[in-house]
Amino acid sequence: MELRQLKYFIKTAETLNFSEAARSLYITQSTLSQQVRTLEDELGCPLFHRDSHSVVLTEYGERMLPLARQTVIDADTCKSQIKDLQEVLTGTLNIGSTFSFGPILKESVKRFINEYPGIHLNVTSRSMEELMEKLRRREVDLVMAFRPNVPFDDIESRILFEDHLSVIMRKDHPLSDRESLSVEELRRHRLAMPTKGLQARNLIDKYINFDNSDFVVSLEINAVYSLLDVVESSNLLTILSDAAIKDRQTLKAIPLDVPDNQMQGCVHVLKKTYLKRSAEVFIKILRESLSIVDMSE
Repeated sequence: MELRQLKYFIKTAETLNFSEAARSLYITQSTLSQQVRTLEDELGCPLFHRDSHSVVLTEYGERMLPLARQTVIDADTCKSQIKDLQEVLTGTLNIGSTFSFGPILKESVKRFINEYPGIHLNVTSRSMEELMEKLRRREVDLVMAFRPNVPFDDIESRILFEDHLSVIMRKDHPLSDRESLSVEELRRHRLAMPTKGLQARNLIDKYINFDNSDFVVSLEINAVYSLLDVVESSNLLTILSDAAIKDRQTLKAIPLDVPDNQMQGCVHVLKKTYLKRSAEVFIKILRESLSIVDMSE
């Protein structure tokens, strides 16, 4: 059964005239008659009762007509939606982001939803470990996170920018004029830290053991935006990547003086798996965004 045969049947059923139907379809009457007959042979029943004076639908034809119409509609809808997806007009894009990437995503998300209003965008913030599991289960299409210390065999990490850990503080903090800060100097100041399990905290714990030290940690919180709100309204210090404060004009980042203080902001996707075109477009927008350009300079 072919779609063109269903279309020929529908037009003939609507006109009840093979000659008129053939003209409206821009085919010969013999072609139309042959295709309708082929359809009837495949179904094993007559769709029309024909005689020398008239053409009428049989009981089979009457039952077939609404089914044929719906099939053609569904096929056209399918074709339209696939075309829209190819042109990034409709669909759903699921993005996973670690908490530190909120400021980076802000401008890119705004541009994406303005340029592609037909795409439904879902953004989920979790720890890197949780997001990688969601990626494996296809619950997200891509993950925004810093490159892990140990790469995953099944996940490709595409580098977006280079970054490093910094001590974050208010611009009017007494330490704000420093070029860099050592771990030892932080012992003399109260700290607000991301909680254990977050990617930034995992990196920090490579250099500082807060459990067996005299560091004064006044606050631990798993929401980076809330953490920065606290730092903005107090003299507390925190340690995050530079990227975390791209939209915070009142805060300053002073590089933390520790060995191998390099971080790579990445977009992570599953290897050997089809990536939605909308995901490729979003990654392109990320690369072009001013925040990414600024951090790369």
